[in-house]
This record gives sequence, structure tokens and C-alpha cells, in this order.
Amino acid sequence: MTNLLLYTNPMSRGRIVRWMLEEMQVPYEVRVLPYGTSMKTPEFLALNPMGKVPVLQHGDAIVTECAAICAYLADAFPDCKLAPPLSERADYYRWFFFAAGPLEAAVTDRSLSVIIPPDKQGTVGYGSYELTLNALETALSKSAYIAGPEFTAADVYVGSHLMWGIQFGSIEARPAFKAYIARLAQRPAHLRASELDDALMAEKA
Repeated sequence: MTNLLLYTNPMSRGRIVRWMLEEMQVPYEVRVLPYGTSMKTPEFLALNPMGKVPVLQHGDAIVTECAAICAYLADAFPDCKLAPPLSERADYYRWFFFAAGPLEAAVTDRSLSVIIPPDKQGTVGYGSYELTLNALETALSKSAYIAGPEFTAADVYVGSHLMWGIQFGSIEARPAFKAYIARLAQRPAHLRASELDDALMAEKA
């Protein structure tokens, strides 16, 4: 038994973790929490004081934040081969946390119409929206996947950001981005994860 429990909602970033778990092909349990009071109970706040999903419980270990969960799972289950060897993890870590930091911040600020004046761009981690997308585009133009020729947990996270961003218009649909997510969208694990979460959404409809 893997003792993996995912607290999630099919309309949340828990979809990212579901995809990661399906890539791993290990048994796991899902506990769906509706939005509202269920995420604000004392019991759940003891797991995540932020009162949001996803939360991963692995035995006695509790992990929150999607990037952390995906990175943790890749390390906790090395046989799944979703992280490069330690000596080859520079790009893996770099772009994993680029997406969790500069990319998410840049896209969120833009969607909220937050404009960083040119003379203040040095005070934010991403500089500008255009600079951030240019950096990611350069990385994705070098290889099939974000950290090199092999698919890794970083692709689950980076790919999810690009899929959602392009779908909702918060990220420019650049050719390199579209080609990258087209490769990811056809992965059997991604298709299974989407079907499972879409079925949960249909149940609530």
C-alpha cells in the first residue's frame, strides 16, 4: 500500500496532482471537498491552515502547494522515474519553480490588470509578463520537454499552467507553447486524470 490520500476538488489545482498520481500508476485514495465550509473546518485547517486544496497525505506526511506535492511524489517514489538523476536536475528544478514563482505571478498580475512600471520591474521576481514568457519559450524551444528529452514531474506542473493559461486566455498561445501542450495532452495519464475529474464535476452538475 502507498498510503496516499489526495484532498481535492475537480474545479481546483488538485487536477494537477491527480495527473501526477496517474503518471505514477500507484494506488491512491481521493477525498473530494466541496468549496465552502468543508475546507474551513478545524480538522482540515489542521492539515492546511490556508483552507484550500489540494493537500496530499502520505502516511504521516502532509504536503501542500502543487509544485511541492509533485516534487515530493517524484522523490518519494523514485521507481516511477518522474525526476531526473540528481546530477541532472538543474533544469528540472529551475523550470519547476520558475513556473511556481515568476510565471504564476506574472500571469496572475496581468489577469488582475496589475501593471508594473518599467522602472519598478526590478522589484518583482518576474520583471515583466513578456520577459517571463520569452524565457519559458526559449526553454521549450530546446527540447521536447521542459527539463530535456524525457518527461518529468516538472512537465506536469509547467504543462498544467500553460494548458489552463492558453485555454482561458491569460497566456499567449505561442507556437512553442501549443506544440508542447499538444504532446502532453495526449499522454494516457493526462487523459485518465481528466476523465476522472470531469466525471466528478458531472456528478455535481
